[in-house]
Amino acid sequence: MTLIKSISGIRGTIGGKIGDGLNPLDIVRFTAAYATLIKTNKQTDSVKIVVGRDARISGEMVNQLVIGTLLGMGFDVVNIGLATTPTTELAVIMEKAAGGIILTASHNPKQWNALKLLNENGEFLNALEGENVLKIAAEESFVFSSVDELGKLTEDFSYTQKHIDSVLALKLVDVEAIRNAGFSVAIDCVNSVGGIVLPKLLEMLGVITIEKLYCTPNGEFPHNPEPLPEHLTEISNLMKKGKVDVGFVVDPDVDRLAIICEDGSMFGEEYTLVSIADYVLNHTPGNTVSNLSSTRALRDVTNNHGGSYTAASVGEVNVVAAMKATNAVIGGEGNGGIIYPESHYGRDALVGIALFLTHLAKSKLKVSELRKTYPEYYISKNKIELTPSIDVDNILNAIKTSYKQFEVNDIDGVKIDFPTGWVHLRKSNTEPIIRIYSESGTPEQAEAFAKAIIDEIKRIANI
Repeated sequence: MTLIKSISGIRGTIGGKIGDGLNPLDIVRFTAAYATLIKTNKQTDSVKIVVGRDARISGEMVNQLVIGTLLGMGFDVVNIGLATTPTTELAVIMEKAAGGIILTASHNPKQWNALKLLNENGEFLNALEGENVLKIAAEESFVFSSVDELGKLTEDFSYTQKHIDSVLALKLVDVEAIRNAGFSVAIDCVNSVGGIVLPKLLEMLGVITIEKLYCTPNGEFPHNPEPLPEHLTEISNLMKKGKVDVGFVVDPDVDRLAIICEDGSMFGEEYTLVSIADYVLNHTPGNTVSNLSSTRALRDVTNNHGGSYTAASVGEVNVVAAMKATNAVIGGEGNGGIIYPESHYGRDALVGIALFLTHLAKSKLKVSELRKTYPEYYISKNKIELTPSIDVDNILNAIKTSYKQFEVNDIDGVKIDFPTGWVHLRKSNTEPIIRIYSESGTPEQAEAFAKAIIDEIKRIANI
């Protein structure tokens, strides 16, 4: 059993002893700690907390525990039921709530669940707030409300439709262009909440033919739910039959978007953001942001449109902070996460689908042809296992010194920018490893960059 306590939320496998898995007592403890933080830091007079969940098997159990705890802490709860992560984020804003909790373990397998914690803006807690939640939980320094101060529960299952309506209302979403293009679309929703929302969204966008894979929201994931190429063979094979224009795959909470070309090839998760940013920048010139481990192609596309690109530390909350600081018009992460401030500051696959279909319709290209219009880069992902004797800070400082003749960014680990690519090293927050991501114009060069750094690390650490 596993329980991972981090500043971005609490996640774990269901069951086990206290502190050993995501069991009922730990769910109550961390929910009460979050409620205590919100009471202390509240930036609004609202006493509402929004709760939404994905379709995991454990979802109803976790949902009831979280709602009961929040009521016991004196908060009014708006239960929006089965809902995507971005839907829950938008519901916090629309309800003018004091915060929100999303019950989802994102792309983790079905035995996992998690509490993702939001502030009054429908955005994830920052590092300090997250640390305070962990401290309150560890000390159990929360006080439940008396009988006359208990919260009230309301249910509102209309937010999926409200979310879709908000996407359709975006200025850069052209429903008429999409409808006139006559697209046929395949979707793989991994038997979670995407199966509820994606068909409705596509129908309202004017897509007539929808090939549905795994759209029953029962939490029985038919394959590994992380939308990576090795897990998407079935939709790829469907696309190879040549009867579908584009395929979309989402993770269980629908904040990541993978795109499949009409010939069954992968558009590339890094290029979800690149292509949508290209469309947005063509109509609203401005700045962009992604994290340090994302493709250089976004920087290239941004520069081509006369904008400025900024690399943020890894983590959605860091990308959002950088977007606000630079007034970015589009941003996100290379895992298929699109953050479009015209909608809200959260990764949103619904927004991504609507903008991409508009872009595709206006380009009059096939998906594979559109993909070829962007700079070609390849990312290599590696890792080194750590032992207690390895001094990670010493390794990172030594690497910085060894490569000081190049552009080095150390806001999150160490990233070295070479003329023909980059390498990013960072210690994992959840595993005893150093992640080493590298990118270049060919797979061979990307691997060569990674190998050189790995060899250097082994020499420094004497391993």
